[in-house]
Amino acid sequence: MPVLPEDIDWRPFPAFPPTARLAVVVGRPAEPAPYVVRVKVPSGVRLMPHRHHEDRVYTVVSGVFYIGLGERFDAGKLRAYPPGAVIVLPGGTPHFHWARSGEYVTQVTAMGPISLDYVDPEDDPRRR
Repeated sequence: MPVLPEDIDWRPFPAFPPTARLAVVVGRPAEPAPYVVRVKVPSGVRLMPHRHHEDRVYTVVSGVFYIGLGERFDAGKLRAYPPGAVIVLPGGTPHFHWARSGEYVTQVTAMGPISLDYVDPEDDPRRR
């Protein structure tokens, strides 16, 4: 079944900062099956260091996606990826994101269930 841009339903995601959005494109991310989601992060927002249990493939849809590896947020470790770039991130890899130069949208393809564990539990918006 095709998914058109106007069919994308952007919603808050409890593990994200309040202004970031997630849209389910394919599948049911909470289940142990393949899924595709899109993530939209507005300008200036940071996702602090975190891990996912599942291996992920990120495709940059729009904007510039800044991602760095490590357990501490370090702007010097960020790499910028333009639209069309593909990033493979093995499960368990600590990383962080920053919408440094404006809003970005990434598409994430993975095998569920979806997960997001912050390195520092104090960074987790679900704790507030």
